Amino acid sequence: MMGGELLVVLGLVAVVFFVLRGSDDSRWRGGVAPDQPDAREILAERFARGEISQEEFEQRTRVLERQPK
Repeated sequence: MMGGELLVVLGLVAVVFFVLRGSDDSRWRGGVAPDQPDAREILAERFARGEISQEEFEQRTRVLERQPK
């Protein structure tokens, strides 16, 4: 009986490992998901919606250009 329970636990651990390893979630790889817009795109969208002024858009764009990707 003890050996069967051990196999079940090991099986569950293996399933969890392979699910997490095969996940497309960027948290596990430490990167940005490819379908997420970058900061410049978000800034342009906010400007297009009228959430920020042209002056603020230009200022923030300059700041982003100074920072490495």
